Amino acid sequence: KMGNAESNAYRNHLSRFLPEEQSDIDGVFDTLSGSSGSAGAKNGKATKKTVSLAALQARQYQMTVRLYNGMKSIDLTGKSSAPSEQIAKEQFVIFMSNLLKGNADEKVTIIMRMISKTEGPVKGKQIQEFTEDLITSVVHVLNYRKELRGWNLENTRDSASGVKALASQLLSELKLADGTKPVGPQLMETNFDQSVIEDWVYRVPQISVFLSVVIRQGLHVLHSLPDQTKDILNLVPGCKGIKGRGLVSLFDIPSIIYINSHLPAELQHKWQLLFSSRLHGESFSQLCGHIVNKGPCIVILKDLDGYIFGGFASHPWEVKPQFQGDNRCFLFSVFPSLAVYTYTGYNDHYMYLNHGQQTMPNGLGMGGQHGYFGLWIDGDYGKGHSKAKPRCTTYNSPQLSAKEDFTLDAMEVWAVGDLPESAGTKGKKSILDVDPQAQALLEMAGKSRQSEGLREPLEEDEDDD
Repeated sequence: KMGNAESNAYRNHLSRFLPEEQSDIDGVFDTLSGSSGSAGAKNGKATKKTVSLAALQARQYQMTVRLYNGMKSIDLTGKSSAPSEQIAKEQFVIFMSNLLKGNADEKVTIIMRMISKTEGPVKGKQIQEFTEDLITSVVHVLNYRKELRGWNLENTRDSASGVKALASQLLSELKLADGTKPVGPQLMETNFDQSVIEDWVYRVPQISVFLSVVIRQGLHVLHSLPDQTKDILNLVPGCKGIKGRGLVSLFDIPSIIYINSHLPAELQHKWQLLFSSRLHGESFSQLCGHIVNKGPCIVILKDLDGYIFGGFASHPWEVKPQFQGDNRCFLFSVFPSLAVYTYTGYNDHYMYLNHGQQTMPNGLGMGGQHGYFGLWIDGDYGKGHSKAKPRCTTYNSPQLSAKEDFTLDAMEVWAVGDLPESAGTKGKKSILDVDPQAQALLEMAGKSRQSEGLREPLEEDEDDD
């Protein structure tokens, strides 16, 4: 009787998958269990095949042992045999069903076992290690499957520090039953029970999405079926404009994933490099010439102390002495910590860009007010400030740079989403086209229009991997 009840539960789990998904899962199980499957299936012995830890480890990546522990934790009640070191077909299917199709409650029981093999509460330190392994695996799997969409481990910052920063950011969302959020060393030693982890998995969608990537792309199951990968569709945006230029971006893969998830949905599919101080030189008029009227953008910079931070501008940059943008703008930090700071409703000082004016400050700013921006790059280029005592009024961000007044080491601007039609015309305008006075001054000073030679051919779509 018990065996019968078991197979009912098994059938219920199996029924969550469409027929083509079922055959996909069967195929992966057969591959992992090292059998072709057809012979056993005919005489009803198909479920006797098992998967070993070694078979999973042949897929070599960080999460292997955790996935194995998760599969092994599925209790097939009514099985007379002692717990086996091998994974049975039922365990494999129920594991897939719970993690790929289940609710937070179904996911969390398995996640608890993936965090720790032993029953009971888990420590913050264990959750941190699990989360770091999970993010490392996502980067590894996407890289291995060539699904980084034009980014790669060579043209981005080393992802090791990004993995730690993103894990810490996700962990900062852990809330105890009384609503408090432990921080720092206290967080590492705090015990969290299953209900707290369930609440966390429910509120922090990245955990489920990352597990989905590791299983689908890592084990190559349900990875190619349409509709199955909606949640991971724009996990990593397509990258254009960096290929073959020998440039290493200030972003790392985990921070790209995190910042992209905070952009408006319609802008998450593509990032295109507009400006890099390393490619285009350290000049404010070069910066303006490359970013004006190019649609929504991400500005990212690094100060001489190694702090990396920036902001998202929801509107195309315009050179004018007024604030611009709307409440979708935000500021962010990438290093030493990863965080996004969204608008407070206190004022509408979202973004500001001014150049060549006598009366108003010249430079690029976001949040706060003149002289006290959350993020400011001076029109002289090379200097900037992040003044937030204690927080930026517009975005509630802390001081983003190491020192309040900083020296700029490098800067990039990325257009996000599709470039506006007007920006796509071949004869791109430079700031000098816009400002005849600046042009005349240059000619009087005997300076040729340097930017003439610097206009870049517009990237065609061959850049997409």
